[in-house]
Amino acid sequence: MNNKRHAHSPPSPPSPPRAPSPDPDPREPVPVPVPSSSPAASAASSSQEAGSEADLWKDRHLRLAAEYDNFRKRTAKERAETWMRAQAELISRLADALDDLSRFAHIDPAEIDSKTLHDGVDLVERKVWKELESAGVTRIDQAGVPFDPNIHEAVTTQPAAKPEQDHTVGQVVQSGYKIRDTLLRPARVVVLTWQGH
Repeated sequence: MNNKRHAHSPPSPPSPPRAPSPDPDPREPVPVPVPSSSPAASAASSSQEAGSEADLWKDRHLRLAAEYDNFRKRTAKERAETWMRAQAELISRLADALDDLSRFAHIDPAEIDSKTLHDGVDLVERKVWKELESAGVTRIDQAGVPFDPNIHEAVTTQPAAKPEQDHTVGQVVQSGYKIRDTLLRPARVVVLTWQGH
């Protein structure tokens, strides 16, 4: 009977929370407050961050400068090598003509007549120009064309015989040369000018 009463009795109310004791229990750990960072510490921390960021940018700048310097040196070396290969190719093209020219230059004049010598030099010139033209070289040596300051250099002027000759090339004193669109040397010319009478 007593057992039934205990089984149907309402649960006991929860015990109220214990108030903190003015005298802490020495067995319980005492919480230690974490000090908030002072303005000086914050400034030092941000200064370190700024310093490391500046070092990072400085390092990146130095790396880029070194890479650019290497690129510039490599490009200059490749350009020089390309130019040397082009020169070597042109000289190898002219080698046969130079051999012929050397043979004619060392012939005893007493053993050859002037016509044979003239024909030999003409042959060498044609060989040289065949190779130069295949390399893109052209000669500027036309008279009677309009004076062009881009390819001509006027050395003097002469009166023109008729008005349509005004400002044209009357005579080529020294031939000029171009390789494709690049002027190697302007032609030195005499320019005709119409005096108007």
